[in-house]
Amino acid sequence: MPRKLVAGNWKMHGLSGDLAEASVLPAPPDVDILLCPPATLITRMVQAVEGIMVGAQDCHPSAKGAHTGDLSAAMLHDAGASYVILGHSERRTDHGETDALVRAKTEAAWSENLIAIVCIGETEAQYKTGGTLDVLRGQLARSLPDSAPAERLVIAYEPVWAIGTGLVPTAAEIAAAHQEIRTWLANSFGTETAEGIRLLYGGSVKPSNAAGIFAVPNVDGALVGGASLTAADFGPIIKALAVA
Repeated sequence: MPRKLVAGNWKMHGLSGDLAEASVLPAPPDVDILLCPPATLITRMVQAVEGIMVGAQDCHPSAKGAHTGDLSAAMLHDAGASYVILGHSERRTDHGETDALVRAKTEAAWSENLIAIVCIGETEAQYKTGGTLDVLRGQLARSLPDSAPAERLVIAYEPVWAIGTGLVPTAAEIAAAHQEIRTWLANSFGTETAEGIRLLYGGSVKPSNAAGIFAVPNVDGALVGGASLTAADFGPIIKALAVA
């Protein structure tokens, strides 16, 4: 069984003073804790906070070049990141990122020994028409390289309609999605590899619902947005995963 992982995505939040929130998080021995702050804080978080891993929120698929404002996987690794979130629905929507681009970014991340957290998930319209599992299979097929090392890949199932809305799928719906992802990975990369890839749920995870989510089969942790910004919210989520 893979180690449990709880990842916090700070998105476009966080200044130097907010590093104090990360420094007081609980650190259960059987849970990996990851925070992905803005790129401006990566190095400072690595230097200031012990007991957690630090990641980035995106990377460019190219190693270098004329890409003003972008950051390569090598730059992120050099700054101290060990993970990178790729294909988050906010980037797919706001920046028009395609599955093919996510795949290229994943390959770039692996070339610099970063662990890629590849995000997939259906929109509200797709959910309401019963297309969730078809969407997930398609995104997996197009967003992942042809081979995947289990130690370098995490899949985050984040229903687009649940991110930041307070809405959460039922336990049965989360179970069905995660089972489908695990089955697809096994069919594509082999059972042993599939069992080693951590599957996270993301989308309005908070202290009040974390325990129920972590009790669902094939949920190895969570990718947390707003609730990861403060220790008061993120700490209980970490503790819930530790006892799951």
